[in-house]
Amino acid sequence: MSSAEPTTERTEPDVRALPSRDGRAPHDPVPDGRALPGLAADSRAPEGGAPESRAPDARVARHDSRAEGRRAEGSRAPESEARDARESRPGSRASRPDSRASRPDSLPAAPAPVSVHERAPAPAPAAVPAPLPGLVESVRLLAASATTSTALVADALARIEATRTGLNAFRHLRADAALAEAAEADRRLAAGERLPLLGVPVAVKDDTDVAGLPTHFGCDGERPPATADSEAVRRLRAAGAVIVGKTNSCELGQWPFTEGPAFGATRNPWNTDHTPGGSSGGSAAAVAAGLVPAALGSDGAGSVRIPAAWTHLVGIKPQRGRVSVHPHHDAFQGLTVNGPLARTVADAALLLDAAAGAHPGDLHRPPAVRASDAARRDPGRLRIALAWRPPLTLTGAGPDPEVRRAVAALAETLARLGHHVEEARPRYGLIGLSFVPRATTGIAEFAARHPEPALLDPRTRSALRTGTRLGGRVVRAARAREVRQHRRIGAFFDTYDVLLTPTTAAPPPRIGTFDRIGAWRTDVTMAAACPYAWPWNVLGWPAISVPAGFTRSGLPVGAQLLGPSRSEERLIALAAQLEDDLRWYEHRPPGA
Repeated sequence: MSSAEPTTERTEPDVRALPSRDGRAPHDPVPDGRALPGLAADSRAPEGGAPESRAPDARVARHDSRAEGRRAEGSRAPESEARDARESRPGSRASRPDSRASRPDSLPAAPAPVSVHERAPAPAPAAVPAPLPGLVESVRLLAASATTSTALVADALARIEATRTGLNAFRHLRADAALAEAAEADRRLAAGERLPLLGVPVAVKDDTDVAGLPTHFGCDGERPPATADSEAVRRLRAAGAVIVGKTNSCELGQWPFTEGPAFGATRNPWNTDHTPGGSSGGSAAAVAAGLVPAALGSDGAGSVRIPAAWTHLVGIKPQRGRVSVHPHHDAFQGLTVNGPLARTVADAALLLDAAAGAHPGDLHRPPAVRASDAARRDPGRLRIALAWRPPLTLTGAGPDPEVRRAVAALAETLARLGHHVEEARPRYGLIGLSFVPRATTGIAEFAARHPEPALLDPRTRSALRTGTRLGGRVVRAARAREVRQHRRIGAFFDTYDVLLTPTTAAPPPRIGTFDRIGAWRTDVTMAAACPYAWPWNVLGWPAISVPAGFTRSGLPVGAQLLGPSRSEERLIALAAQLEDDLRWYEHRPPGA
């Protein structure tokens, strides 16, 4: 996107790369780190930073699974118990009115369609549209003719433009093409057509092919435009979604921050001095700031869940193969999956339903799930293990006290909701010995395809060398161990239904924390901050990160719900029950 004012004379589709040259060095703090530059702050952020998490009480018991035998099968409450109770329960998701409906800044009814290219210059914040509604609410408004796709897409593009130098969430926009698709969606809606996401703007991460746009995957240099959509994007389009652009990722998705020389720094809407996480940090920042209703990310070691935790969002890492990674048949040696980021469980479930499904060439093809139905279902009484100790990472790191307090409070909420919650220690074993060869080999496979390797970060080139050495027999042996890992960790779920852990051990770091340090120090710092997420990528099993609260300085932190193979529906139902009680969607960043 040029820094000059956009013209109205374009005849070619607008496929714009967003620059990082905004007059600041990529890691210089924004002058006011609390508010989104270009947007007005409002009263929805927690006063004084955030509500304090409650201290734990005696309802969470302690238990070591290594000394526990298998629990009697008859003692487990059936999953079908009270399955439909939540649909009629006061305050349940099905009966609760949308929280935005009564807000003065909610989307006005039937706004006149306005092209982002025709918007007259006006001083901020008056010219900036209100934050976009969520995915489910957008579908409802469109179906009721209370707004138009053209209006939603134009507002998304205007908010993206207004936050370009402040948040820097997007690498590429497709403004003209998205507006044309929105106009077509409006014609289809007017004719009575209905699809799950018809006319709703969404974003995808810049590791995902969108026809006509290059896929840089966080790297510097020139890349040719993709000639076809990835399978996930094809399915989103088939559901009627309008792809407005591609969000920033760190280089090859390998770090829990979204910064780099190719695009600068993507910043956290809750405090722009801090990272939103990575590698799906652009998608997380875009959703948290209300630039789009929801976005697709990818998760190879927590890259959906970590940004979700650090931006107060719901992030789902689905079962391996649930959402196709085509044109890759087994991304990062099976570690990486695609998954949604959204403000509510229902929004994340709807995006997952729309994107899910296999390409004919995919290796992994799990049976279908109905995520949106699960979000309306009562989970029943579950046996939940709370684990504080992460797998062996050689850092000795445990959770920050503020993270521990927030997750302990969430565990107490689960106990109050009727679940059996106790502390336990899963037997992870030496699962890291399987992760490292797979992760570095995956990086090497992607890095080797870069047309200008000299432009890659020195840490990426180091991973390329390591991955090249660990390829072949070593990585094949690492993958062969997965069967034994499934048996060992799967036995934990003979006793429990769900494992609860912090999503990260630390709150979001400051922008620039990882600048100018070598590969080894980056890896150690990263492992200390984010030791909990990556084992579920080795296993290929589903997980959800949910908001757990805030630090005293107002930074979001999260907790993850982990399940055995193909357990998305149980995890989604549990997350929705938590959301009904905690109403985390009521807290928004300043200006969002």
